[in-house]
Amino acid sequence: MSSETAPIVQIRNVSKTYRRGSQAIKVLENISLDIKEGEFLALMGPSGSGKSTLLNLLAGIDSVDSGSVTIGGIDITKLSETDLAGWRAVNVGFIFQFYNLIPVLTAFGNVELPLVLTTLTKKERREHVEMALRVVGLADRMDHYPGQLSGGQQQRVAIARAVVTDPVILVADEPTGDLDRVSAAEILDLISRLNRELGKTIIMVTHDPRAAEKARIILHLDKGIFADVPS
Repeated sequence: MSSETAPIVQIRNVSKTYRRGSQAIKVLENISLDIKEGEFLALMGPSGSGKSTLLNLLAGIDSVDSGSVTIGGIDITKLSETDLAGWRAVNVGFIFQFYNLIPVLTAFGNVELPLVLTTLTKKERREHVEMALRVVGLADRMDHYPGQLSGGQQQRVAIARAVVTDPVILVADEPTGDLDRVSAAEILDLISRLNRELGKTIIMVTHDPRAAEKARIILHLDKGIFADVPS
């Protein structure tokens, strides 16, 4: 297989179990999946099906019990905690349901945050941040604080923060779950544009069929296994 067609994400025989007291709860059971570069994948399924767990494993914020997760040619299951943190900061963009913005920082400050520990100069950081805010249509709101922005605008800031490092993958966990219908539609259009125009690889967890329809591939998880796999 050539590098042009090699999947950007390779999940192989991954299992994950959580313990609640003496009880073992199997969340993922021996799943495998390839995701091509530039793909837009939606993960659906009932609560407790393993969707968010799988997203956390892909993002390197949780660890597998067995199996491997390879992203951009790097098996992240073999990285130390320190190396994984460094890898995650550069390679993964996070989009959360509740934005996770820092109230005392402006939109500019929130977007700049992932760049602070990089080797970029202050001028280079500003250029990156301004570009990211332009991409999400908020260049004129960069000096506003989260409390001065609508929910949809706050999520746009969060998306700008997610893309400012030009990550390998974007992971979105219920990105429209806290928004009204109009704002949700705008955010979904923006996420789709990041995929379509910028070629971003996006893995999105959602309960909303309207959100899932924006993806190119929809997969359903149920009791830790895929109910369907892409052809």
